This record gives sequence, structure tokens and C-alpha cells, in this order.
Amino acid sequence: MAESPATKTEAPYSSWPSPITADLIVKEVISIGEVRLDNLDVYWLEGRPGEQGRYVVVRERQDGAIVDITPPFREGEPYFNVRTHVYQYGGGAWLVDNGVLYFSNFSDGRLYRQDIDGGPPLPLTPDLRLRDGQPAHHYADGVIDQARKRWIGVLEDWSEVHPNSEDPRRRYPIHSIAALDLTPGQQDPGTAMVAGHDFFGSPRLSPDGQKLAWLAWDHPRMPWQGTTLYLADLDSNGRPVSEPVVVAGNPEESILQPEWSPNGTELWFISDRTGWWNLYRYDLSSHRVQAVAEVEAEFGQPQWTLSPSTYAFFTNNVIASYSSQGRDKLAIVETTGKISDIDLPYTAIGSVRADGANRVVFVAGSPQTPASVVMYEPVSGRKRVLKKATKLADDSVISRHFTRVEPITFPTSNDEVAHGLYYPPANADFTGPANEKPPLVVMSHGGPTAQASSTLNFRIQYWTSRGIAVLDVNYRGSSGFGRAYRDGLKESWGIVDVEDCINGARYLAERGAVDGNRAVITGGSAGGFTTLAALTFHGYFRAGASYYGIGDLETLAKDTHKFESHYLDWLVGPYPEQIARYHERSPIHHVELLSRPVIFLQGEDDRIVPPAQAEEMVKAIKDKGLPFGYLLFAGEQHGFRRADNIRRSIEAAHYFFAFEVFRSRLSFGEPQGTSH
Repeated sequence: MAESPATKTEAPYSSWPSPITADLIVKEVISIGEVRLDNLDVYWLEGRPGEQGRYVVVRERQDGAIVDITPPFREGEPYFNVRTHVYQYGGGAWLVDNGVLYFSNFSDGRLYRQDIDGGPPLPLTPDLRLRDGQPAHHYADGVIDQARKRWIGVLEDWSEVHPNSEDPRRRYPIHSIAALDLTPGQQDPGTAMVAGHDFFGSPRLSPDGQKLAWLAWDHPRMPWQGTTLYLADLDSNGRPVSEPVVVAGNPEESILQPEWSPNGTELWFISDRTGWWNLYRYDLSSHRVQAVAEVEAEFGQPQWTLSPSTYAFFTNNVIASYSSQGRDKLAIVETTGKISDIDLPYTAIGSVRADGANRVVFVAGSPQTPASVVMYEPVSGRKRVLKKATKLADDSVISRHFTRVEPITFPTSNDEVAHGLYYPPANADFTGPANEKPPLVVMSHGGPTAQASSTLNFRIQYWTSRGIAVLDVNYRGSSGFGRAYRDGLKESWGIVDVEDCINGARYLAERGAVDGNRAVITGGSAGGFTTLAALTFHGYFRAGASYYGIGDLETLAKDTHKFESHYLDWLVGPYPEQIARYHERSPIHHVELLSRPVIFLQGEDDRIVPPAQAEEMVKAIKDKGLPFGYLLFAGEQHGFRRADNIRRSIEAAHYFFAFEVFRSRLSFGEPQGTSH
């Protein structure tokens, strides 16, 4: 417990010493996600900054021992990174079936199989490369067809792409649902079973192996805007017999996560047809779709990555996570529609899996708890934490400096409201002067169709423990608040998101919680664009940090990858018909309006937002004579995964804000490579 204010030392906000350092964060914090169950074992995926940012599959055995399945990284030996390139954002790179791990290796794109009790990974697909040396094929979101001894999943095929073609569409890969033989050493990269759409996801084989369900969608839609759920019978060779049946979905209805009931008589899925992502089921005998529970809550999330899992079958019911007003809950959902919440100390829950009768495993966190793999037994009520993303939360020296989180709703433009998570400054040893208000860091998440998470975030605690308040904004367009709120960004990107970030900061300043004259803004990817737009077109924030952010919308529209190549049509307007609007909202075309310092942090190998975006802005700002910073990180893509780069990016933003706005004393020197 933190000491009382009377025992604390008074010091200016933003100058407080803190044990929560950037070095500590990168050495002691990993990422955790994608749990799986196989027989009596539990598996999950760990992202490890200290191992060059690679991802490894971890297993808890029946005897309680926790072991890595992915071979360790050693110089001169094959380097395995369980990650996929499909749709750029990946997801669903692995699965475990009857004691065998199947995974996509990021460096060569190949699909491998590995016996979990021993033996090296063995390639199932050939090592085919493009002229530039990049893998020709990528795999994701697979299932195992044991009867036919094959893997079925999403195949991303670049082999027919002509990178020098003047037609941008010829630079895009072809996607399909494909099947490939499980025998190691095969030279077949996979044979398409289902094709003809721009995108596919969630192939799900019925328990008897006689039917296949899947999702598909086409440009210009993203999967949270409009998808279709298909169902087809398979012949003895596992090929679709005839034209597939449309179960649900259309260009204006988003379908997520089809799953077969254990007996194979029903196909369940999530739909937002009522304005909320709710659970539905399709009866194969009556061919009718029935709502399981229609409530104003979100049982799904935007499918930025493949293989989502927010619900699983448990006994005769379903156990599911859902979001209401920005907070996640776990509940038992009966087929009658009754929803019974489970009393658990978590506010963010995902990757839900169940073994059908005894155990439920999921990833969960709260403002006091980092992302954790949790096992729960609904019958007995017993709960056990298998692994935490960090042990720092259990360290009394560290945890005594944690702040609390306050969900806020505040008025914004057009007589609407927006949401956010407010973190006041907190330190067990220091307090601010009575006549001073703390500075504020406003965070704008990526996506922009994403959601600020309430899980313990040490990057936020890094700021708050130094006497700096944080507001993590769920601006209009964010998920978790229904489709109408999610659609609030339509053709308004760069306008309403910026207004919500500014109005959130103003709300806290008017409440007397922060110093509005010392507010800065930061964000990554889409949040980087919001950051740059706020600094360019509005004078409220005093400085900003753009992590792999977008400065030129037209360049993004012309050069981005296939998955998002038409997203801007919805966010801004059809291109090139609305080219004037693209110029009007692009910070690069209005640098004359920019009068605030900016630091840019960029991955050298980023294909989603290439370095040219940042460098174009940097040149214009440098020519203008404004203070700026620019760090280009070798080996990084869209998002930083390597320990040293994460550390440098955290410290660089802190140094920049402290020097330009907070005017506070720092405990470390200027990060190498930052320019002023």
C-alpha cells in the first residue's frame, strides 16, 4: 500500500524518480496471447523482446511443468519465430492437435510440424522465394483434417504477383482457403479449396469432417464492416461438392468466429446485425438462424488478426467474454439466452478456450494485473494463473507505485460523447505541489478501429509514476461500444478522432485534474496520424510523438498493403474521387500550420507505413526550423518487438517531451540518434 501524502516528499510533477524504467520494462515484460488446449495440456504464445522479438509456443504439461516447445535461439542454428505474415497483421500462426504442433515460421514463411515431446520442427511446405528473397507463401488460421491427413487454412500466395506491374492490383497476393498434406518433405505449397474472394478467414471443419464453414469478404470492406459466412458439403476427397450456402452476413453485416457445436448439429457465430456483436446459431436441420442472446454488449472484436476466440463450448452451454462500456466480463451463456456473469477480478478477457466439461482457459488482465494465462473451473469455482506477462506486479517495491484507472465519458463535438481511460499520476514516495497540476500524455490507439485496454500497462505506469497523467482515448470509431459508435469515424478520420483527443484533455483540465498547458499527444500507426493531425490542424497540444504514423493519406492509399488498400475509402472517402479531401487532411500538405515539436519513431522494414512517410514529414519540419526528433530502427516492422529498440523508443519520447514541454530533470542521457 502506498504511503499517505503526509509522508511523501513534495516535488514538481514530471520530476519524480521511479523504479519503473524502460530497461525494466523490456527485460521483465513479455506479451502473452492465443491460448490453446490439447488433451490435458495448455499452450500459449509468448512474444519475447529479449529474443529479438520472436514468438514462441509454451506448454504447461500435466505435471505442472512449463516448457518451451519452440526450439531456443542459438547462433548458427535455425531460427524459429511462430508468426505469420498473412494480411500483414497475422494471427493464427499455430495450432496443436493430438500432441503435434503445426506452425508458420515468420522468417521463411513455411509451415512446420513438430512433435511436442521431442524432435525438431519438420517443414511441410517447400522453401519458395520471390525475386527479392521474400517467402512466396504464408499460412494462417489452420485446422487439422485428421481423416484426410491434411492442414486446411488461409493461404497467402505471392507467386503470381508482378511487383513491377503498373497495375497496383497485380502487386497484391492471392488469398484462398487451401489444403496441404501433413507428410513432411512435400513440395506442394497448398491446393486451393475455396477461392474467388479478396479475403478469407476462420475455416472450420465439422466434427464429422463432412462440412466446411468459412468467412469471406471483398474490397472495399474490412471484416468489421461486412463479411459472409459460407457452408459447403465435402466429398470423400475433401473438396466442396457444390456451390456453398450463405448462412449469414452481407456487405453491411459483420460476421465473426464461426464454431461448430460439439455434436455438429449447429454452427454458431457472432453477428452485429442489431448494432452489437451478439451470439447466433444456425440449425443444420431447419436451416434457420436464431439469436442466442441479443444484448447491448460486444461478444466480438475487430478482426485485425486471424483466429479470434471470444467464446467456447462448455457442457451444454457456451462460456464467452463480452465487452460492456469498455469493460470485459466472462459469462456462461445458456441456449435459452440467459447470461450469467462469472465473478472474476479482470476487466480485459480474450482468447477463450474450453475442453468441454471441466476447464476454461483464457488471457485476462486488469488495472492491477498484467496479461495472464488463467485457468478457471466453473463447476468448482477454482481459478489458477498459469503465466503472467511479468512478475513486476508481484514486486512490492514496484507495485506500490501503481496508479489506478478511471473510465471517463466526456462531451465532444456534434453534441456527442466519447470515452477514455484516465490514469492520474501516482508515486509512493512523492507528491506534487498544491499549486501545480500534472502534465498530461494523451494516447490515441491504432486501428483506428481498436480499443484502449484496461490491462496493467507498464508503459503507462512509466509515465504516471513520474508525476505525469495519462488519458488513453477511446475516440469515436473505437470498438467496444457498438456498431454506431464504431461507425462514427466514417469519412471523418482526422476530424472526430482528433476532436475527441482534444476534448478529453480539455475535460480533464476543466475538471482541475491536469495542466492543460502541458498536454502532449502520442500514438502509433493510425494513432500516429491522429497525433500528427492534432498537432498540425489544432494548437492545443504542446508536442507529439508519432510511432510509425501516417503523414500523407494519398501515399498511404496508393502504397499500402492489400488488407487495408481500400480502408481509406471508408475512413476518408473514395480515392481518387475525393483526392482534395485527402490533401486537406494530410499533415504533410500543411506543414506551414505546424508549430509544435514532434518526434518520429519508425521501423526501417515497415511495409504498412513505410519510412518514407516519416521522412517526408521530417524533411518538411526540418526545413521549417521546428524542433524534431527522428529515430529509424533497423530490423523493425510495423510495431517494435526488439528489447533495445523498445527501450530506446520509450526513453526517446520521454526525453523529447521533458525537454520541450515538461522541463523536468531526467535520470538518463539523450537517446542516441535523436535530433533537435
